Amino acid sequence: MRVITVNLNGIRSALRKGFFEWMRIQDADFICIQELKAQEKDMTEEMLNINGYAGYFSYAEKPGYSGVGIYTKIKPKKIISKLNFDTIDDEGRYIELIYDDVSIISSYFPSGSSGDIRQEIKFNFLKFMTELLNLKTQKKEKIILCGDLNIAHKEIDLKNHKGNKKNSGFLPEERAWITNLIEEIGWKDTYRNIYPNEEELAYTWWSNRGQAWANNVGWRIDYQMTSPSLTFQIKDAVVYKEERFSDHSPLIVDYDFNL
Repeated sequence: MRVITVNLNGIRSALRKGFFEWMRIQDADFICIQELKAQEKDMTEEMLNINGYAGYFSYAEKPGYSGVGIYTKIKPKKIISKLNFDTIDDEGRYIELIYDDVSIISSYFPSGSSGDIRQEIKFNFLKFMTELLNLKTQKKEKIILCGDLNIAHKEIDLKNHKGNKKNSGFLPEERAWITNLIEEIGWKDTYRNIYPNEEELAYTWWSNRGQAWANNVGWRIDYQMTSPSLTFQIKDAVVYKEERFSDHSPLIVDYDFNL
């Protein structure tokens, strides 16, 4: 089973940059996308149905902002996009497709870089997600959580770790959230499970400022995390950088598992 996750930084922009042509040839079972920057009225047929893939989406109320989705050829038993939590429901930050053997989540965690108010919203979001994922773990649900978490976990996960220790995305409390998910709740970081020491090849996002892409001054903030009850193996993981569809690169993970 192949799963792809990518922050598109605008689905209309990604369309112009050839994302859907690339997507068609990946033969992925699930393509999780974040930051649609579009609402339902903006979605064209070529964004909704692609060579047998159906798209499932959660849109933000604010135009041109946030939003997540999942493309798949496999019809889900159930779809969840509202969780009675304003940051998720109003900003389109979560969608889950449920099947008999696995659930796939596409989520876009808030950024706190614009100031203290948004950082507090981010901390509240992390608290909510801890409770949600812990509950799912206790129920022994098999889940792949995909998305832009807006957090670099360890120093190996960003180029300029010394200069970012007090910046959103690399704050101790944020990094501790991922540590807790892995070490206390038992989830796996798929990329690090395969490549525990990989540095520069692991980055998934580069600032548009300066020459970040050219100099590979990047961050690893896009993840596929698997719940502890997931019994199938993580076969391989790669960050695709041969083409650019966004300021993020797709993370592709192959699993030894068939639906």
